[in-house]
Amino acid sequence: MAPPNPNAQRYSPTTMWDSTPLFQFVDMQEIIQNFVRVHVDAPGMEEGAPVFPLGYQYPSLDQLADMIPCILQYLNFSTIIGVGVGAGAYVLSRYALTHPDTVEGLVLINIDPNAKGWMDWAAHKLTGLTSSIPEMILGHLFSQEELSGNSELIQKYRNIITHAPNLENIELYWNSYNNRRDLNFERGSDITLKCPVMLVVGDQAPHEDAVVECNSKLDPTQTSFLKMADSGGQPQLTQPGKLTEAFKYFLQGMGYMASSCMTRLSRSRTASLTSAASLDGNRSRSRTLSQSSESGPLPSGPPGHTMEVSC
Repeated sequence: MAPPNPNAQRYSPTTMWDSTPLFQFVDMQEIIQNFVRVHVDAPGMEEGAPVFPLGYQYPSLDQLADMIPCILQYLNFSTIIGVGVGAGAYVLSRYALTHPDTVEGLVLINIDPNAKGWMDWAAHKLTGLTSSIPEMILGHLFSQEELSGNSELIQKYRNIITHAPNLENIELYWNSYNNRRDLNFERGSDITLKCPVMLVVGDQAPHEDAVVECNSKLDPTQTSFLKMADSGGQPQLTQPGKLTEAFKYFLQGMGYMASSCMTRLSRSRTASLTSAASLDGNRSRSRTLSQSSESGPLPSGPPGHTMEVSC
């Protein structure tokens, strides 16, 4: 992580359901001004993307994870802190399993590390017979209560997805996500995330059970679990303030942003945030974030980076 770098290349987030609003939140600016942030779109998800030709074989999520090293090499990034939502969280996790030395930390929102079982597959096929792709995606993103309430947020995203010029591409990505492999996390085994992880899910969200199960399979000394009340299926959209505070606390536990002023979350240590172990100084880092002069001089080192992968 580095102080503001006017020469750093920044990629504008353009996808429809991702962590973009979180990084645009006013309180998040304290964080991102110290980071080089890169947003990564899946193929065909970028603004103005042409529709893939008929018969195009869309990459699997494993193949998408295999593309990340090329991106890091191109940008000359040695390590990252990844933030992903849904499919993006899966892709980052898959990458972290195969390249643990390049991942300092992960924030995984609405991750489902499990492959679809036969019952899930059958239910998906039946739903496809009676529902359109936009409605199926909305059911994946938001809770039934939210969809029934048809709030302004739901109407906005229904309109965005329904009228997306690259809807055919979105359907290919959607099918790739539904055909994902099991990550096979197992606590105490070699198949686990070695870096600090913050799992995030909304209370009564469609992905709640999957995230709870994922938490049970990861190293409790490295994992924080945040279940956010009254946030629905997309907490980065509905509760960006609370999630920003949790993100700051997570980064401080990794040894970054030591002089950052924490607010509600750090004072109250709300019951929603649970962790089996403190994120304290025992997670030493070889690099230290350069701070403002008021925090005193700190050792310099190569900058770290955040990578945001859309879902």
